[in-house]
Amino acid sequence: MSEANITFNSFELPIGRTINAGNISAQEQGMRIDLAAAYRLCALFGWDDLIYSHISVRIPGPEHHFLINPLGLGFDEITASNLVKIDLEGNVIGESIYQPNAPGFVIHGGIHMAREDAGAILHLHTEAGIALSMCQDGLLPLSQHAMRFYGRIGYHDYEGIALSMEERSRIIANLGQNAALIFRNHGTLTIGKTIGHAFVEMFYLEKAARSQLLAQASGQQLSIPRAEISALTNSQWVNDIQSPLSREWPSLLRRLDRLDPSYRY
Repeated sequence: MSEANITFNSFELPIGRTINAGNISAQEQGMRIDLAAAYRLCALFGWDDLIYSHISVRIPGPEHHFLINPLGLGFDEITASNLVKIDLEGNVIGESIYQPNAPGFVIHGGIHMAREDAGAILHLHTEAGIALSMCQDGLLPLSQHAMRFYGRIGYHDYEGIALSMEERSRIIANLGQNAALIFRNHGTLTIGKTIGHAFVEMFYLEKAARSQLLAQASGQQLSIPRAEISALTNSQWVNDIQSPLSREWPSLLRRLDRLDPSYRY
């Protein structure tokens, strides 16, 4: 996976357990469960894109290993045991019959390597996210939800499908220290210290995008708050999400458990 350009693989994959639970720590198992839950929630909310786009979580330790989805499985098929663990070179770690999504490695590997606070990363291709990415003005501080990202969102110009390792440095530079990134003509990305944190950031970014697009489609003059109000609202959001980081996450897990707890295995 160290080549300058990575190619897609095409194969048919079975679904099921691919790891021996005895070979991983309790901490990693917990992270696998949370990551699988994030995939299932994205499918539940209609945020998936067949087998494409990706969510990752970094496993604590000097190796900078991280977990990501296997290429070939839909988000509603992801379980804790079929997630793929890879290193910074894209090599699969441990027992797995799967390979990672190549663009996922290019995007996620670079950010996990560059940002110590990027414990988890969501990158999606939702209709609202793609539509917003086509708008030259990007995300406007029109709603309370959008103001969560005031001064905390970057933009990356489209360079084709993210298969080039050379694009990594530009993605990292355009993300900077922000909480979110708009891939122009492509989609959205959020980061967080935990899966719950990153997921909630994406929830609000998605809602902000949909609200903005609906308002723009109305044809009415838009009401944009003063810059100091947007900055104040952003600081209120940021101060609020410092602790606890996963306040909303337990309720989302309970929702999944009521519907289908198979993501845990």
